Amino acid sequence: MNQLIFKRLVATGSNTTHLIGKPKFDLKGILENLPKYEHSIRSRELVNEQDLLLKLKKLPAQSFQIKDLNKDINEIQQVRKNLESQIKQNRDKLNELLPNIKVLKEQYQIKTESLNELTNTMDDVLSSLPNLLNNTAPLNGTPEIVHWINKPSIEPQADSERSHVDIMKKKNMIDLQSASTTTGTSSYYLLNEGAQLELALINYAVDTARKHGFDFIIPPSLARLGVIDACGFRPRDMNGEKQIYAIEGQDTGLVATAEITLAALGYNKVMNLGESGAKKVVGLSRCYRAEAGARGKDTKGLYRVHEFSKVELFCWSKPEQSNEVLESLKEFQIELFTNLGLYAKVINMPANDLGNPAYNKYDIEAWMPGRGSFGEISSTSNCTDYQSRRLNTRFKNSNGNLGYTHSINGTAMAVPRVLLALVENNYVKETDKIRVPEPLIPYMGGKKYI
Repeated sequence: MNQLIFKRLVATGSNTTHLIGKPKFDLKGILENLPKYEHSIRSRELVNEQDLLLKLKKLPAQSFQIKDLNKDINEIQQVRKNLESQIKQNRDKLNELLPNIKVLKEQYQIKTESLNELTNTMDDVLSSLPNLLNNTAPLNGTPEIVHWINKPSIEPQADSERSHVDIMKKKNMIDLQSASTTTGTSSYYLLNEGAQLELALINYAVDTARKHGFDFIIPPSLARLGVIDACGFRPRDMNGEKQIYAIEGQDTGLVATAEITLAALGYNKVMNLGESGAKKVVGLSRCYRAEAGARGKDTKGLYRVHEFSKVELFCWSKPEQSNEVLESLKEFQIELFTNLGLYAKVINMPANDLGNPAYNKYDIEAWMPGRGSFGEISSTSNCTDYQSRRLNTRFKNSNGNLGYTHSINGTAMAVPRVLLALVENNYVKETDKIRVPEPLIPYMGGKKYI
C-alpha cells in the first residue's frame, strides 16, 4: 500500500479550481450593501482587513469596467460579423475587408484578455469576503451569555483532583503515551470503558437527532480541496496554526468537520425542502484538526486533539426560515446537554470570533473542574447562502423560481470534550467511581458506574 504523507496545507489565494465550478456570487446585492460588508470586515477583525477593505472599495469601478468591456466586445463582434457577411455576399471585397477583420480580431483578443483578468480579480475579492453579520452578534468582542444549563446554586470550584487524564489513566480508560509513540502529540487511545463511553455518546446523539427528524448519514472524511474551500474552511495560518491536513500529491484533504462533506451533498443540486421548508441530516465522522496542540495549556489530554469522532447536524432551509432553524438547533443542543447533567452556558458569539461563513453563531461551554474553566463543547451557525452559492445548492420557491438555500450547522456531539466534561464532573472521590449519566446507561449495557 502506498504510504499517505500528510502535510499541513499552506494558505493559498482564491480557490475556484479542484473540479468545483465558480461560485454564483450576488454581485448586485454585494454592491448594494457595501457599507454592510465593510462593517462585517471591520467587526470580524480580519488579519487582512485593510487589504480587503481597499479591494472592496474598488468593486464598483471594476463592475463598470466589466460592463464597458462586455459592451466593447459585443460591438467588435457585431462589426466583425457585418464585415464577414459582406464578404459572403461579395467575394470581391475579401482583400479590401480582410485587414479590418484582422484588426477586429486583435482588438477582440485584447479586450477579452482584459475582461478575463478583471473578472478573475473580482472573483478573488468576492470569494474572500466574509458573510454579512446578524445585528444580534455582539460587536464589543465580549460573548453574550443567553442561557444557563443546569446552573447550580453554588458555583463549583476548580479541582485538580478531577483531572480527566489522571482519572482515566487510573481506570485504564486512556493511553496517551502509546498514542504519542504511535502518532505524535495530541492523540490518544481510548480503552475499555473509555471506548464504550465514546460509542455511548455517539449513539445517544444520533438516536436523539433521529427522533427530532434528522436523517442519519455517514459521510466521507476526505473531501476535495475545492469543497473544503467552498464551505469556508479556506486553509489559513493563524498564529502559526494550520487548519486543514492535505494529502500530498492529491487534490484532497481530511475534513475538520462533517459539515464539509454534508454540505457537499447539495453540490449542484436542487434540494427538496418539503412542506417544512428545511431538510435536516445528522452525520457521524472522524474529524482532523491540524492546529491541535499549538496552544500549550490545551495540549494535555482530550481537550485539543488532532483526530476525534463528532456527530454533526446540518440543515438546508429556505432563506426566510434559517434563523428559526438556527434557534431550533440551539434548543436541540440545550436538550442534549441538559439531559447529560452538564453545567454549561450558551453564548451568542461576538463578531470577531466568527469564521467567514457565519452570519451568527452560538457556542456552548461546559464547566470542566479539572481544567478549572469552561470549555467549548458545541457550536451552531447560520451561514445563510455563503456555502450554497459556492456549491450551487438551490431550491424551488413557491413561484417556481430557483433560489439559493441557506445552510445551518451545529455540533451534536464532539466526543472527546464531552467525555472529558462527564468524567471530571461525575467522578465521585469517596467511592473512586465515575457516575454514568442516565441517558447513557442503556448504551453502556446497563452500567451505572465506572
